[in-house]
Amino acid sequence: MAIPDFQSVMLPLLKLTEDRQEHSLGRAVESLAEDFSLTEEEMAELIPSGRQAKFKNRVGWASTYLKKAGLLQATRRGYFKITSAGLEALEEDPPRIDIDFLSRYPEFIEFRSRTNEAKNASNYSKTPNSEFASKYETPEETMESAHRQIRDELAAELLQQIMVCSSAFFEKLVVDLLVAMGYGGTRSDAGRRIGRSGDEGIDGIINEDRLGLDIIYVQAKRWQAPVSRPEIQKFVGALQGKRARRGVFITTSSYTEGAKDYASNIENRVILVDGKELANLMLDHGVGVSTAATYNIHRIDSDYFDEI
Repeated sequence: MAIPDFQSVMLPLLKLTEDRQEHSLGRAVESLAEDFSLTEEEMAELIPSGRQAKFKNRVGWASTYLKKAGLLQATRRGYFKITSAGLEALEEDPPRIDIDFLSRYPEFIEFRSRTNEAKNASNYSKTPNSEFASKYETPEETMESAHRQIRDELAAELLQQIMVCSSAFFEKLVVDLLVAMGYGGTRSDAGRRIGRSGDEGIDGIINEDRLGLDIIYVQAKRWQAPVSRPEIQKFVGALQGKRARRGVFITTSSYTEGAKDYASNIENRVILVDGKELANLMLDHGVGVSTAATYNIHRIDSDYFDEI
């Protein structure tokens, strides 16, 4: 089955502690994974940031919400047990425990009000489904979703900006990106090696590393129409003519399936970078963008609280 959302984990987690014994988060994750019949692949699935397993993250947030409502209490780092309020809640035999259920507890209402104030202060834009998604996502997943939305919108804006720029500026942009990615040595060196103008793109060679141990042939097309197989065949012919083994073809548009199939089945190593990946590479390497805001997410430093 699919990985349950963190609200669906709340009732099984609370029932797990019904024995009034102390439970560790790690053992709870293992036990609940069996209850939900999760596969190894599902257990290994990570949240978008890649910092933690998705199911473990959701169990952790379910326990946090139950603690905020007073149904669980922390006993020591990574351990918790049920409270009298938690036992009373289970005596009602509820079909589900979720945010609506926890909203009957004053402690939880206060916690949620502080959380909502923080969300409103962040002033990020919402999609039509964002309110629905945030209800079932953990706070970390909500932030990841908002970050992906902002990033996708910015990537689209980048491509629009590139299309109205001059060919000369596009040449400069590609050079700047390749240098930022670690190719070509210095900006001035890369600029001498690359930048032969033509058909609204650039053609040239750039060092694979700062020592120039190998070179990469680069071609870029500032196009709106998809790049088809014949264009890639011409590029491969240019590679062979220069006895080059590797090449990068960059376009602001996309590639046809024929172009992709051809590039993946030839001896030369040819990397196809479409407009979406071009924009994402610019974001990853800080080319053409600046940082508007930075948000740090902190965790408890367990080493700090370890007593000698």
